[in-house]
Amino acid sequence: MQETELHDEKQTTLQITGMTCAACANRIEKGLSKIEGVTSANVNFALEKASIVYDPEKAKVHDFEEKIQQLGYGTAKETVEFRLEGMTCAACANRIEKGLNRLPGVSKATVNFAMETAFVEYSPGEVSVQDMQRKVEQLGYKAVTEKETEGQPDHREKEIRSQKYKLIISAVLSLPLLWSMVSHFSFTSWIYAPDILMNPWFQLVLATPVQFYIGRQFYAGAYKALRNGSANMDVLIALGTSAAYFYSLYLTVDWYMAGASIHHGPSLYYETSAILITLVIMGKLFESLAKGRTSEAIKSLMGLQAKTARVIREGEELAIPVEEVLAGDIVIVRPGEKVPVDGEVIEGSSSIDESMLTGESIPVEKKAGDPVIGATVNKNGMLKVKATKVGKETALSQIIKVVEEAQGSKAPIQRVADIISGIFVPIVVGIAIAAFLVWFFFVAPGDFAEALEKAIAILVIACPCALGLATPTSIMAGSGRAAELGILFKGGEHLEQTHKIDTIILDKTGTVTKGKPELTDVITDKDESEFLRLVGAAEKNSEHPLAEAIVQGVKAKDISLPDIESFEAIPGFGIRATVENKEIVVGTRRLLETHRIDAQAAYEAMARLEEDGKTAMLVAIDKQYAGIVAVADTVKETSKSAVSRLKEMGIQVIMITGDNERTAKAIAEQVGIEHVRAEVLPEGKAEEVKKLQREGKIVAMVGDGINDAPALATADIGMAVGTGTDVAMEAADVTLMRGDLSSIPDAIYMSRKTMANIKQNLFWALGYNSLGIPIAAIGLLAPWVAGAAMALSSVSVVLNALRLQRVKIRNT
Repeated sequence: MQETELHDEKQTTLQITGMTCAACANRIEKGLSKIEGVTSANVNFALEKASIVYDPEKAKVHDFEEKIQQLGYGTAKETVEFRLEGMTCAACANRIEKGLNRLPGVSKATVNFAMETAFVEYSPGEVSVQDMQRKVEQLGYKAVTEKETEGQPDHREKEIRSQKYKLIISAVLSLPLLWSMVSHFSFTSWIYAPDILMNPWFQLVLATPVQFYIGRQFYAGAYKALRNGSANMDVLIALGTSAAYFYSLYLTVDWYMAGASIHHGPSLYYETSAILITLVIMGKLFESLAKGRTSEAIKSLMGLQAKTARVIREGEELAIPVEEVLAGDIVIVRPGEKVPVDGEVIEGSSSIDESMLTGESIPVEKKAGDPVIGATVNKNGMLKVKATKVGKETALSQIIKVVEEAQGSKAPIQRVADIISGIFVPIVVGIAIAAFLVWFFFVAPGDFAEALEKAIAILVIACPCALGLATPTSIMAGSGRAAELGILFKGGEHLEQTHKIDTIILDKTGTVTKGKPELTDVITDKDESEFLRLVGAAEKNSEHPLAEAIVQGVKAKDISLPDIESFEAIPGFGIRATVENKEIVVGTRRLLETHRIDAQAAYEAMARLEEDGKTAMLVAIDKQYAGIVAVADTVKETSKSAVSRLKEMGIQVIMITGDNERTAKAIAEQVGIEHVRAEVLPEGKAEEVKKLQREGKIVAMVGDGINDAPALATADIGMAVGTGTDVAMEAADVTLMRGDLSSIPDAIYMSRKTMANIKQNLFWALGYNSLGIPIAAIGLLAPWVAGAAMALSSVSVVLNALRLQRVKIRNT
């Protein structure tokens, strides 16, 4: 989208999606022209663009986008991801998020404190990436794009090194101050402390670098926050430590002016400020180390990628980085090597281990014409593969993208934590001031030091870091572990919603069943091999899926098929062919009756097979009934156990299919499903979902993501079952890569575990602050203990979230 000024008017260009003909363009043009303030609107169907001249006082670009959506079309948006630097707590993340969302042209901005990223959806004509970066800088932080960080060392590693360096210096300078403090207690009077440690000037020399060199990040952060009219953790730390430091400095100068002894100084609080800063830095270091572990799933997925590829260029075999492989390149994959990119086998045969994608441990046979997926392992033969998808288009890259976006998104429950942490700091400052006044005027009248100590303890204990980390760390760890189990949640909101599911609708074909018919039964009085040889030969020229199933079943028995002399397909009934001068007829009762072939003796067996959900076909040889072949879309091995697990979880299971009721009920009975909706058209599936939703059910629809698209979109949660190169791009909220039903209870279990983990974190973070503030206010918490507890709370929340990475799932 582009925007230019025309005197007092503006002109903007919107990229439109969803138009199918010139009538669509006319409709949008008329709709836009009717908006107040629009001087002219021109929609170009060929370019899919709308050019609008308007009065900015009366109309906004947002109004045009809304109008286009009301008319049933869309506007193309762009997205950008920033890496953020300088955030210290959840309040910083909230401030950046609010600032970006206020920019004109930004549709949605989400900031993840745990991942230190911002994901922004915007209209490029109204706002640029540079505008967003400038806004973040105005707020006191730094936003860099992926391109700007290419080739640079990982920022998290850099941050960890910096925190380690600061911690060492801070600890070395603070330990003597801690030593002097400990020796003051009556129960530690046996600890010897040199006189130099009691010297106020010596303590000042030790405390000053800690306060202003190590602690400058807190002053900088507090200044930026206050300048923008908000408060964060840095404000609390800067206030608390400055109060202790400057009060001690005042006492030091007062003591010196009074001509005091060099060996005996007043009670000072240098150790309070220095130890607090040391503990906060230590907490930040542990937090950074723990947060780094929450993205282990992404690292392990990235580790699956091949690093190099052997390509043939100008007749030569070259080893090049996998990033340099181009679509259309011929890639050589030797035994034991990883397939570097997605492609198609053009020469050779081998078996490929696809367990990284499908979870299936048995290698899959590949020959010329078969697709292969990047990062899978070639087991035995050499393959020549034509690259079809490279770089960010490969299946693995798409999966990584989905997981990253899920980890960067917010679950609805996080909004509550964001609101609380946003208003928390000003309230805490107010409580600290109130506590100081109560202690100074009523509890310990005139004792400034005592009152100050209580206020410092409140400021420090109340830091909302744990609250800000509670949800995003659990979402990151939970969605990462789910990805390792072959379950891709498209966002935090879907991960949260999945735990509420109480009803699951399963599509039959390809979901409960394999989706590929197989030869299941052969009934004949003749020699079975000879019978199948003739039937297989007769069917091999047919393109019908049932015929293909028969031919594959015969070949699987190592029966070779002769050539045929003639072939005729009779749509809806079967086939007729001549094989070795014999007339073979395969098909329905009607087909045999039409050819006046008596097959009544087979009707009872045929009905029995059909009751079992199989498609039975009669066979006649030279006008004589010869036997029956039956084909069925067989049930997946895991379907029955998966349905059983779902029932144990208290979830109602319904099967839905376009098949006839007898076949549907036979399949449902095999897997233990009591509720069946048969003979339902694709559009009718969405209506079935709505019916259940009207009854108050939280419904998940499970299908292949193509025929079931309307129902998947209508359901509260749409789950696409399937494997293949487009697995991560299925139009569903959750993609089950392993292609079997056991992933459904796994997904619900992971959602339940993640939500339980988030609630534990929020309870701990809120409970800790709620309990800590009154304890500090009544004087039962020394400031340095409050600092240690505050650091511990953040680390404990992250460590609790990391437990999700070790979740064990049944039947996986």
